Amino acid sequence: MYRFLLTPRWWGINVFVVLAIPFCIFMGSWQLGRFEDRVQDHNSATTQAESARREAARPLAELLPVDQATVGKQTTVSGRYGEQLLVPDRKLDDRQGYYVLTLLRTDAGRALPVVRGWLPGEPDPAKAPAPPAGEVTVTGALQASETPGNNGVSSRSGWPQGQTGVISAASLVNLVPYDVYDGWVTLNTGDSGMRAVPVSAPQNTGLDLKAFQNLGYTAEWFAFVGFVVFMWFRLLRREVELARDAELGIVPDAGDADGTASDAEREPRPSPSGV
Repeated sequence: MYRFLLTPRWWGINVFVVLAIPFCIFMGSWQLGRFEDRVQDHNSATTQAESARREAARPLAELLPVDQATVGKQTTVSGRYGEQLLVPDRKLDDRQGYYVLTLLRTDAGRALPVVRGWLPGEPDPAKAPAPPAGEVTVTGALQASETPGNNGVSSRSGWPQGQTGVISAASLVNLVPYDVYDGWVTLNTGDSGMRAVPVSAPQNTGLDLKAFQNLGYTAEWFAFVGFVVFMWFRLLRREVELARDAELGIVPDAGDADGTASDAEREPRPSPSGV
């Protein structure tokens, strides 16, 4: 009854099943590993941010270039404030508002973007406090340059004069006439009554949409395993039933199956009148 398993057709089906199941298991395990890595990165980033707040501030030069190991570290920088820009579409405690970003020109000839605080509502230069004059020393958390479309950063372009949607050297260098550090600082205490902007986690270290996509892909790959096994047993059961019916003579023979008539069917039948 199971001799059909030796046919070329079933050899192909069996080889496909044998290869598909371990492949799906491998891909599901890989996606699960990616999700676990993101969870671990998220926990590490949270721990790093908490420990960084307790560390003493270090000079900016010691923390450059900005990477996952230095994001959130406390730094202290001296210089004079220059151009001021507003960063719209920034939420804080589920309230819409904007950052007040001021370029701190250092003795090195480059400027460090400093987020002095957050204000609610639509960007309004008249409401943004002017930066302190003269030489100042700022202390805050070091942040990596932003990427449009990530971590809530707008990918929109064409902002009005005096505004920018992304805090990065690539965008700011087109707005100011001097070099800009590839990174920025958020003050620990908001300046001039503004609310301080909290430290954000490094990119690709949070439980974001990508992390849960990995978890969803994991479920899909393991579901494929179940589907392949289910379909194999279904095909097997169908073939067994057909073989059993053939042995009992309750299925059409090969001639009927391919649409040809049997010899008895090809013989002419007498009419009811006997003519």
